[in-house]
Amino acid sequence: MKSNYTKTLLAKIVLIIILISPSIFSQVSLRDKIGQMIIVGFSGAGQTGIPALPDSLIKDLNDRNLGGVIFYGYNLVNPSQIKTLTAEINANSKTTPFIATDEEGGMVARLGKNNGFQSTYTAYQLGTIFHSEDSTRMTAAKMAGWLSESGINVDFAPVADVDVNPNSPAIGYYQRSFSKFPDSVADFAEYFIDELHNKNVIPTLKHFPGHGSAMTDSHLGFTDITNTWTDSELIPYKTIFSDGYNDMVMVGHLYNAHLDSLYPASLSKKVTTGILKDSLGFNGVVISDEMTMGAISDNYSFNQAVELAINAGVDILLYKTNLISNGSENVSLCDSVINLVVKDVAAGEIPESRIEDAYNHIMNLKEKYLNVSSVSEPIAKSNVPSDFSITNYPNPFNPTTKIVFNIAKAAHVSLKVYNVTGQIISEIFNHDVNAGKFEVNFNGSKLASGVYFAVLQTPNAFITHKILLIK
Repeated sequence: MKSNYTKTLLAKIVLIIILISPSIFSQVSLRDKIGQMIIVGFSGAGQTGIPALPDSLIKDLNDRNLGGVIFYGYNLVNPSQIKTLTAEINANSKTTPFIATDEEGGMVARLGKNNGFQSTYTAYQLGTIFHSEDSTRMTAAKMAGWLSESGINVDFAPVADVDVNPNSPAIGYYQRSFSKFPDSVADFAEYFIDELHNKNVIPTLKHFPGHGSAMTDSHLGFTDITNTWTDSELIPYKTIFSDGYNDMVMVGHLYNAHLDSLYPASLSKKVTTGILKDSLGFNGVVISDEMTMGAISDNYSFNQAVELAINAGVDILLYKTNLISNGSENVSLCDSVINLVVKDVAAGEIPESRIEDAYNHIMNLKEKYLNVSSVSEPIAKSNVPSDFSITNYPNPFNPTTKIVFNIAKAAHVSLKVYNVTGQIISEIFNHDVNAGKFEVNFNGSKLASGVYFAVLQTPNAFITHKILLIK
């Protein structure tokens, strides 16, 4: 009896640590760490208005520990559909994901009048025409509220590019820069950052080291800023970093021979590590611009781009799709990247310390904003028998769901529901049972919408399952 009691007590202690501690990541596999270094987009959802995720993306989120998802306009139909879509992504994720979109305002805004929100001012209107802190904060606060209410936790904004060339096809033409004055860009970007922070949305400064002088668009091909860029374009980053910003920075596919004679910034260790991290002291998450843009795909193979970006110091690789062609069929892009990086680590082409560094940056940011310390991933699956399992349906649910679990052999079994802070919400099963399959109902009518954790425990094992209540 004493032995069984001790085992049960130890299991409970471990469970509490897992649910509450912000730093237990040691049991995560190399493959799962690499999975966190990838954000992908996907087709569908918007065409029919039905927020069904493709099976391929669900597998990436569940089995490959995909780090996040980006939404484009074609994914987003209306506020209700978007909220349900983000809920489905959370419910199917092994680790709480980044859910991102581009909500800069004006001509680059995924949430707007076309999907049930409102039109917004451009950065140029806010920072140059109005030149108003109040107007900027009001606009940013409105967009931040839309993102937060929709379940989107990362905004790929604000733009920190200086409006050097008003006719720049990627920046000036779309009025994406606040100002031609670097100090003003810093000021207005910080107003925007403040309002995102107020709604617990992660901002992303872009496009390092500065896209505002470019004569071409990196979406379409090689973009050379050697003769147009000046180091004054780093002023917004220097200022914002000195004020304590340490969240996320997007590195552009921008070639500057004075900074690196071989590679664009996103693939350059001299720029990404040497300037951004070492010289400017940025210690947050570095994300690439979209990796299939012409500036990269026209000049580098898929494998080359992955290897160079990671070795350059990029923590997250951003892709607009979750599938890649292998010649005869489409396969998981996430799985392809993971397989490639695992192989490169084994061969010494990518140091494992680079993966650890990227993973730690990512998880630190997720701890800060997304309560990632309460996800179930750190539980060592090798200690859980294959026929010891738990699931529920429907998931998301409102307000009831059926929890189904399998027990490998006769044992005393408890099933409890916890909130994200590790508090027990309900004990819904506590019995001696024989081996078999069991079903119990859970009613969340008295609970607030959000993520909860169903924890199944025997004297020798426990397993955690994420459930999502949406009202």
